[in-house]
Amino acid sequence: MTVAIIDYGSGNLRSAAKAFERAGREHALDMNITVTANAADVAKASHLVLPGVGAFADCRQGLRQVAGMTEAVLAHITAGKPFLGICVGMQLLADAGLEHGYCEGFGLIAGEVVALSPASKADGQDLKIPHMGWNQLQLVGNQHPVFAGLEEAPFVYFVHGFHFQSVRDQDVIATTEYGQTVTAAIGRDNMVGVQFHPEKSQASGLRLIANFMHWSP
Repeated sequence: MTVAIIDYGSGNLRSAAKAFERAGREHALDMNITVTANAADVAKASHLVLPGVGAFADCRQGLRQVAGMTEAVLAHITAGKPFLGICVGMQLLADAGLEHGYCEGFGLIAGEVVALSPASKADGQDLKIPHMGWNQLQLVGNQHPVFAGLEEAPFVYFVHGFHFQSVRDQDVIATTEYGQTVTAAIGRDNMVGVQFHPEKSQASGLRLIANFMHWSP
């Protein structure tokens, strides 16, 4: 069993890999963790992680520039194998991102990635964009397997200025509040995506990572 974390020049992938390695040790999971820019490695992986930091269009273009990678990601998902998108990696599942203009996403979960527009203030201060820091999750509907065993409203770590505006309510599996209701996690079939960074979310993040590695959709 192998978890492949895609390297396409976006984010601190060593931090993510270390979190997956630690979660595997702490939960006695026999999984190999590999960070790769090779589409052949993705094709062989049992679990796939697509991270992403920065602008939607930049991440989309970065992925296109890795030979065969977009096709390998789509083939993995079509085959029904577990997929986790983190931050912009989650956003890329959408039909499109609207950051610095219109950019097509994978179109796998209906919706668009739009700018945060918090309407309220905290402690009399305007809420800053990007949203950066710890926020509580509100789980929506039936608990998704990747959230099993977490606290009822766990704190997790966010860094983002855009969020996933889903067409279908049933695809939203967690939200948070930041002057507005913000999509924190989406999921359907063998795909799950989180707007927050589990590798930076301490115990809750490690439990989510372990749940993903154990997940058989």
